[in-house]
Amino acid sequence: MSPLPSMDPATLTADLRTQFDAFLDEHRAALHNCLDGLTEQEARASLVPSRTTLLGLVKHATFVEKVWFDEAITCRTRAEIGIPATPDESFILDAGDTIAGLQAAYSRACEDSRRAAAPLDLDDLVRGNRRGALPLRWVYLHMLRELAQHCGHADILREQILAARS
Repeated sequence: MSPLPSMDPATLTADLRTQFDAFLDEHRAALHNCLDGLTEQEARASLVPSRTTLLGLVKHATFVEKVWFDEAITCRTRAEIGIPATPDESFILDAGDTIAGLQAAYSRACEDSRRAAAPLDLDDLVRGNRRGALPLRWVYLHMLRELAQHCGHADILREQILAARS
């Protein structure tokens, strides 16, 4: 069996929802694990002009999970959910943000997302997004794009951090 669920032979021939879940969970795990083995200082290292740091990427990914699997599905506002109003704000690190704390928050958000989406079919409409009603299929595809992009950012930042140790 492959360490990547998406490459498991059973997943290769599974229904589309199972395949979406496998790919999404792989990207979630990769982003979660990008902080493993780093110091708090390394996780906060600012290596690009934007607010993008490894710790900030995980905090932002938590925000994204809540936007697409809470706000979009439940129609609760961002204020009601307790998340920033804009994506840019979701990268801002507080003094109390730690690797363990943000990894735990991200794990909870991902589990909440799985639970929220479980009773829905891919063609069901979610109505809480500013774009209007969207099929869950679109949400999955958007999340895959978002997380894949951020996993790429994380790979590059982590490579730079580890190289600086030498």
